[in-house]
Amino acid sequence: MSRPRQTRIQQRNSEAILEAALEVFAAQGFRGATLDQIAEVAGLSKPNLLYYFPSKEAIHLALLSQLLETWLDPLKAMNPEGDPVQEILAYVRRKLELSRDFPRESRLFANEILQGAPRLRPVIETDLKDLVEEKAAVLDRWMTEGRIARLHPVHLIFSIWALTQHYADFDMQVRAVLGKAEPDPFPEAGLYLETVFRRLLAV
Repeated sequence: MSRPRQTRIQQRNSEAILEAALEVFAAQGFRGATLDQIAEVAGLSKPNLLYYFPSKEAIHLALLSQLLETWLDPLKAMNPEGDPVQEILAYVRRKLELSRDFPRESRLFANEILQGAPRLRPVIETDLKDLVEEKAAVLDRWMTEGRIARLHPVHLIFSIWALTQHYADFDMQVRAVLGKAEPDPFPEAGLYLETVFRRLLAV
């Protein structure tokens, strides 16, 4: 039986709770966050919050599920019939844009993985794994056709994740090291990563 469609007020309150939870989880971590803190930031009473989500775990899972969908979309968009180098560089750019635009979400996901993915493990072992295997097969075909250099396709995807998500997960470190000379690291990061991957993929 499906849940009744939410009213505008209910939808607004749900969104407020998730936004507040993202702020609290990003600052306190899952273990340090409390429903009282989330309710306060959302501007709702705790009983009102519990009307929408039965537990802290439910809120956390809802956030992670939304995030994983957002995180997977750029990989899904890699076109098997496109130009290999351009498709891979477009994926790198989209991943870097996600790090720029959704740093809190990236850190939330990283914290979940560092804790052993207690809430996301089933999805990671199915949907994520299946998608990576599908795109790795595309990369392998491009390599076999001689259109890009022979590399381990899954580790190529891993390297893209590492080199782009670093700018979100270690934002403070990046900005502290670059200092005032480069207050916005993303333009130069984009140019650097494009150079790295063009050279890496060159036949």
